[in-house]
Amino acid sequence: MATLNILDRVPTEAFFTRGVGTHKEKLTSFEMALRMAKIAHLNLVNVSSIFPPQCHLIKREDGLESLPPGKVTFAVIARNETNEPNRVLAAAIGLARPRDPKLYGYLSEHHSYGETAKKAGDYAEDLAATMLATTLGIPFDLNLAWCEREQVYRMSKQIVGSKSIVQSARGHRDGIWTTVVAACVFLA
Repeated sequence: MATLNILDRVPTEAFFTRGVGTHKEKLTSFEMALRMAKIAHLNLVNVSSIFPPQCHLIKREDGLESLPPGKVTFAVIARNETNEPNRVLAAAIGLARPRDPKLYGYLSEHHSYGETAKKAGDYAEDLAATMLATTLGIPFDLNLAWCEREQVYRMSKQIVGSKSIVQSARGHRDGIWTTVVAACVFLA
């Protein structure tokens, strides 16, 4: 009997998470953000932007129950950091899913400075929805604002919806590292 390799499995569930961390060391600041996101105990492998067909979003708490310490875990991760006092930063993941569950969707990562969480989240959703729309052949004008393109996508009835998760923060006032993380974590 052949055993399935971890790379042969298509994820069936995923969850969103986010966190922020601060520390005098950049790497430790990242670790603290992962701890706040509750995924620091995992061996995270960054993957690109495909949301698998038939994959379901679940609550973070439910997903974490099946992830023991050290497990190799695939995730789309947005990360941003600064050691500039009071600098506004954000990391966002956007998701767009097609109406047909047999088709794949898109995830996007967005990293920004000076944007509100809402603006960063909208931008990440726009990126994911635009990538999905181009694969589905939905005609649209790239020069339209996100809210106008969103209406075109919805009217096409081919995109079931989009959403995002954002972590924003202001750089620590003393200039120590501040890191923000947003992620979509996959379970196979």
